[in-house]
Amino acid sequence: MKKGLTALSPLILFVVMYLVTSIVAGDFYKVPITVAFMIASIYAIIIFNGRPLHKRIDTFSRGAGTSQMMLMLWIFVLAGAFANSAKAMGSIDATVNLALMLLPSQMLMAGLFLAVCFISLSIGTSVGSIVALTPIAAGIATETDTSIAMMTAIVVGGSFFGDNLSFISDTTIMATQTQGCRLSDKFRVNSFIVIPAAVVILLVYLVLGSEITSPQHIEQVQYIKVVPYIVVLITAISGMNVMAVLTVGIALTGIIGVADGSFDVYGWLGAMGQGITSMGELIIITMMAGGLLEIIRQNGGIDFIIQQLTRHISTKRGAELSIAALVTLVNLCTANNTVAILTVGNISKQIGDRYGVDNRKAASILDTFSCVTQGLIPYGAQLLMAAGLAEINPASIIPYQYYPMAIAVAALLSILLRYPRRYS
Repeated sequence: MKKGLTALSPLILFVVMYLVTSIVAGDFYKVPITVAFMIASIYAIIIFNGRPLHKRIDTFSRGAGTSQMMLMLWIFVLAGAFANSAKAMGSIDATVNLALMLLPSQMLMAGLFLAVCFISLSIGTSVGSIVALTPIAAGIATETDTSIAMMTAIVVGGSFFGDNLSFISDTTIMATQTQGCRLSDKFRVNSFIVIPAAVVILLVYLVLGSEITSPQHIEQVQYIKVVPYIVVLITAISGMNVMAVLTVGIALTGIIGVADGSFDVYGWLGAMGQGITSMGELIIITMMAGGLLEIIRQNGGIDFIIQQLTRHISTKRGAELSIAALVTLVNLCTANNTVAILTVGNISKQIGDRYGVDNRKAASILDTFSCVTQGLIPYGAQLLMAAGLAEINPASIIPYQYYPMAIAVAALLSILLRYPRRYS
């Protein structure tokens, strides 16, 4: 018990250093998240006993530099380059003006949420949806004098709709593979749980959006400058790799921006450079989180969680709650919902089989609770990416994460009240 808590203590220290301190201070900008991660990382290396110092640092570095981590950093770099070059050539302003022109002001929040849900369901990735729509959401917030954190949260929340339900989402595929059920069956069960929550949140956004007032004068839309975002959305929906999508977007901002005189070639290169530099803090946080969480894993923190949660199961309801708690806690320790599902998938299958949990329901619980957790941790890739693009603190988004909170309630009720009946 003591060893397990010691293994998890770096994560506990980070939470205390960042979240608790910020809440007490009443300001999420008071404690830089990079400093909180640095202190927690140093502490993790110090308590990683039984190995020479250089071995502990190697373990930390290995976690910070995994292939999956490097892929995420590449996406951050390309996203920064695309977002800033699009901003410099006027693409964001043009797209925002188009949205303000097409949608009534009271429909802006609900319309944005619907758009993100559709796009994320089509492309099966929350990160891709966030990259495409966060700058537009931030622009709409500025133009309508609405909270940037709230508009950004709409994008992040809606992005998890597709991450949770899409047939091509890696979390959906991993959940069904580990539990031994078909994608279509898992989709059917999951729909009963989360679609009512999505409808409720859509109604909430309709009510909240009724107070938005669009600017009296909307500038004439320069349609040619909307093309980079349209192409990015279309190529993403068609299934193109997110890195290829962003590269195409960057190329289009350069071609159109130089052609219409928004900037010259050097201005384009400079805009990309500034965008990449703006992602520096995000990249540092991601790497330190990866190293910190690898030390927790190597120290037995995740094994400790699994052992503790599987000791006292006695009913089917308890088995389902244990599966939910397992994936939630492991997700907190890995900051990656796909990795969390992969880590606890086999043990969840054993728990489910032993206590008669329907495989389709188990897969839905795994996927839904992993998305809930990923949508509510300030050091997850999705919130970090959205915060970087919107130029706000990731923790400021969390209070507005209505959709992840709603599906958490819906999924918990589905366990406690035993629905959908057919699968419970």
